[in-house]
Amino acid sequence: MKILLTNDDGITAEGLKHLVAWAKTLGEVSVFAPKVQQSAKSHSIEIHNTYEVKKVDLFGDVEAFSVDSTPADCVRVAILGMKKQFDLVLSGINCGPNLGGDIHYSGTVGACFEAAICGVRSMALSAAFNSFENAVKNIGRVYREITDRRVFDFAEIVNVNFPDVGDEILLTRMGPAVYTDEFELLEDGHVRPKLKCLYEGTTDLTLDTDATMTGHISVTPLRYDLTDFTALERMKKVG
Repeated sequence: MKILLTNDDGITAEGLKHLVAWAKTLGEVSVFAPKVQQSAKSHSIEIHNTYEVKKVDLFGDVEAFSVDSTPADCVRVAILGMKKQFDLVLSGINCGPNLGGDIHYSGTVGACFEAAICGVRSMALSAAFNSFENAVKNIGRVYREITDRRVFDFAEIVNVNFPDVGDEILLTRMGPAVYTDEFELLEDGHVRPKLKCLYEGTTDLTLDTDATMTGHISVTPLRYDLTDFTALERMKKVG
């Protein structure tokens, strides 16, 4: 199996090093990751300016490229630019969760949406802010669960979140956003965003937010087709 690895924390991030070590047990690994931190860049790409793509020696015998652009562009350069073929894209391991409505902002998940457009199945992997230990310990179990359940027969993208502590795997759906921002208006005409947590301790374990926040590993299937099929069918019946 040929596997493309990327992330949004940057090519020198600790989580990527853990992911490389594990992915090598599955098959042939290539790394295309951002040169610098690209968190919250979502599915954005660069279409106006050139950017650097540089081969680097960071992971021993694993081919690796530093891409001075977004996570989605890392996938595009590898597949569309260099014409490489992959069976699986892995994005992460992100430092911090990507849950609920917040995944719309996630560069980690954005790379997976780009993989889906390119016709490649993908997994976004995110750990708790405090440690990668639980993610590293359980990533193999989660992958086996996904393959045993043939999740990729039904889903283009799988979003996995590991709690700080806890190893029960739950299949979940997207919950509400966990974070928002409050904005401080500065006298010089700038604004300063301040992160605010919205989670209020709810325990609906069908939601990725609540499941992960209460110490479970959440596995959520996603797709890049944003069509509201319920609304579409209702619209067809009107008039």
